[in-house]
Amino acid sequence: MSEDAVAAPAGSKEKAPGTLFVDPSHPMAGLVDSIPTPPSSGDLVEGTIIALGRGRLYVNLPPFGTGLIYGREYLNAADVLRKANMGDTITAKVTDPAGREGYIELSLKEARQAAIWSEAEQAIAAQTTYNLTVEDANKGGLILSWQGIQGFLPASQLSGEHYPRVADGDKDKILSELQKLVGQLLPIRIITADAKEGKLIFSERTGSEDEEKASLIDKYQVGDVLAGEVTGVVDFGVFVKLEQGLEGLVHISELDWGLVEDPRALFSVGDEVKVKIIEIKDGKVSLSIKALKENPWHTAGERYKKGMEVPGVVIKYNKHGALASIEEGVAGLVHVSEFESPAELRETLELGKSYPFKISLFEPKDQRMTLSFAGTKKEKK
Repeated sequence: MSEDAVAAPAGSKEKAPGTLFVDPSHPMAGLVDSIPTPPSSGDLVEGTIIALGRGRLYVNLPPFGTGLIYGREYLNAADVLRKANMGDTITAKVTDPAGREGYIELSLKEARQAAIWSEAEQAIAAQTTYNLTVEDANKGGLILSWQGIQGFLPASQLSGEHYPRVADGDKDKILSELQKLVGQLLPIRIITADAKEGKLIFSERTGSEDEEKASLIDKYQVGDVLAGEVTGVVDFGVFVKLEQGLEGLVHISELDWGLVEDPRALFSVGDEVKVKIIEIKDGKVSLSIKALKENPWHTAGERYKKGMEVPGVVIKYNKHGALASIEEGVAGLVHVSEFESPAELRETLELGKSYPFKISLFEPKDQRMTLSFAGTKKEKK
């Protein structure tokens, strides 16, 4: 190839050379080991902008070829790309290593999100302090945002100076005290960052206060059953105060054996609840409420078997079809393949309504069940 020739983009149909196996002692071994690995979906890559077109941006990613940001990904990053110039270096996330026309498809938005959560993890490890403005308050704590992500600061994680000291425990008085902090700058640390759940938990407590909390945690162990008070209800679960200065989290998946989509439908701040400690790790106490209830799957085999026709209530749609509950905590999948389209499935099986189903797969030990619709499908109009 001449010096002026242009390399084919990554993912082109040119035949790749065969895999080379070299003895570790061979002089070529070091050279083989130094060959970089091509990027995969999800990888962050850095490259130089080499062309800007209408709704397209091309990035040089040597030695793997050229990256492309276009379509929805281009629109999502339009504000940033408007300021971009030829020769600028950018970091992007690979969404398809063998994408359109052989280019490596990239996303700036996803790269930004990945970088933010990575920074949050680093901030936890370094115990970095940030000064953030309190945006809102509820009876369980404060709402603040970091890097555009909204997070929660439980009242138990406030410093002694800001902790609401209400003698009679009146929730309205506690809320009134917390609302006084709205608009104030607080020095906070990130103590939990869960990208999958989109969860950020903050703390204003100092190191000495953390030591005090650690001494409180030392009194407890996994398996303990305790009475507690709900101090915060959020999308991903419920915070429960075990004693003054110590809270634990009941994740949404540990609230009940049945499907829970909104913890607020089951719990309110001030509720008295019984909880079981299921994990103590890194100064955090994880709790469960459903662990104190019998798992309905353990006895479901006594009531149901494969081939049985049962009534079920449609409780959720997903990409595979619909989930139908045949009793509290026991649900099975009605696969979309039974219908001509997802739209027909949703027209036939409406959320919250009961229909007849036949159990086509039943494995209670693995908590797995598949249902087949046994009713009459709606006629097309």
